[in-house]
Amino acid sequence: MFDFLKNEEKKVEYIELIYDLFFVYIIGRNNSLVSHISNGFIEPHIFLSYVLCTLITIQIWYMTILFINRYGDNSFREYIGLFINMFLLYYIADGTRVYWQESFYTYNIAWALILLNISVQYYLKYRETKAEAPWESLNIKFFIQTQLLMILVIAAGLVVYSFTGIPLTPLAMVVGFAAAILGRKKLDLISVDFPHLTERVMLYVVFTFGEMIIAISGYFTSELSWRAFYYSLCAFLIVVGLFMSYGFFYDKLLDRDMTVSGNTYMLIHIFIIFALSSLTMALEFMREDAIALIPKTAYLIGSFTVYYVFLFMLAPFIKGYCGSLKDFRVFGVLLIVFIALMILSYNKPLISIGVSVLMTFACWNLEYRYWKNCVLPQSANSEE
Repeated sequence: MFDFLKNEEKKVEYIELIYDLFFVYIIGRNNSLVSHISNGFIEPHIFLSYVLCTLITIQIWYMTILFINRYGDNSFREYIGLFINMFLLYYIADGTRVYWQESFYTYNIAWALILLNISVQYYLKYRETKAEAPWESLNIKFFIQTQLLMILVIAAGLVVYSFTGIPLTPLAMVVGFAAAILGRKKLDLISVDFPHLTERVMLYVVFTFGEMIIAISGYFTSELSWRAFYYSLCAFLIVVGLFMSYGFFYDKLLDRDMTVSGNTYMLIHIFIIFALSSLTMALEFMREDAIALIPKTAYLIGSFTVYYVFLFMLAPFIKGYCGSLKDFRVFGVLLIVFIALMILSYNKPLISIGVSVLMTFACWNLEYRYWKNCVLPQSANSEE
């Protein structure tokens, strides 16, 4: 991996935080999709819309952040580019609705224009670097080609939709993810400012937890009963446990001084953020009598599984990671036991929400044990 031009750690600027607030708003819009229930179930086409809209939103954020991290210079030109995207994100948010047909063209045109805007930013940077840093130019060209291909897929999808009514534009999102996975050799040519990237991702995760905190407020009612208290306590402990699991990883385990491309780290976080958004809705569903027990339990199991599987996939970014499989085996057994208990207690919400609490703190305990037995002794030895 080339690392010829390693700069000082980049600061997170105010405009980046403002930019993130637009995604906080869209997270709420995405989550509102699955609040539409029919006969106790989430209709499949609505759930699919939720998944696609959430992943498209996170992908837009991911592409912007990688550009800012690698090439952002806090210039007037960069500000203009971000403000244009902020304006277009309003159309993305407005188009995130159950009856998406009404805003299909607006949503996808705004998405294509956001990609075009990012491509222009990359092209302007390419003109500056192609002679001085050819390895950077190769990386930039890859991003430009990927985004232009995505724009072409969106354009073709709009044409197909106008004749057939078949919405194929989400394939552009699949193309973007496939390029990020298959083009790792080109992406690895340039390392990111890893401290800046990890902080940006952490802030987005915190914003997602903010939505979760708002969601569980519905548990805290004026009703004086042990059942209401039990549910509110469990919901609160689940949020605390989830936050501790990620917070402990970020504060105690993550090696922020690594030299990496950041691509894998970002891809894993796309699914972590997606899982947290789903967990927000899953916790809301737990107290909704209108939702059938089977989809309610399945949604909670799926969200927990995705969150913790991808959180543990961040193991290569841990300080002093030695590749031991012991903790992964323990986690695998813990996950199987969790899923089994949740299935067995699907018709007893009081038990299933309690099992969810135990799962969150059991996973945090695995992180704590690794830190105590591996990371802490290594830190003490290095100080000596």
